[in-house]
Amino acid sequence: MKIGALAKLTDTRVATVRFYEKEGLIPLPARSAGNYRLYEAEHLHRLSFIRRSRDLGFSLAQVRALLALADDTDAPCAEVDAITAANIAEIDRKLADLSKLRAELVRKLDCCSGTTIGDCRIIEALAPEK
Repeated sequence: MKIGALAKLTDTRVATVRFYEKEGLIPLPARSAGNYRLYEAEHLHRLSFIRRSRDLGFSLAQVRALLALADDTDAPCAEVDAITAANIAEIDRKLADLSKLRAELVRKLDCCSGTTIGDCRIIEALAPEK
């Protein structure tokens, strides 16, 4: 299949497919006589793995490591567990940050009893100090 078809099947932009190729995450495809990239089922599987991993919040470095581990089916999965645990810790950190952010916005909203923008405590809190 051509790059557009691969991109569509994986809901990935063509530029992103090219980026993953450049980064070595996807093997370079064969070329047609017209110099079009020709992708195989292996490319589709690998790109789908990358997309799913990225959707689950794994960093590019983590995806690279997971791909290397996935290529060695006889290896123990302890490293996969460690990478996943690190990703969970990062998600927990982000959730804590979002919880703090939410609480701060709720406090600002609860304090805002103004009827005009001039009296709005949220706008006041967002504005730079004078």
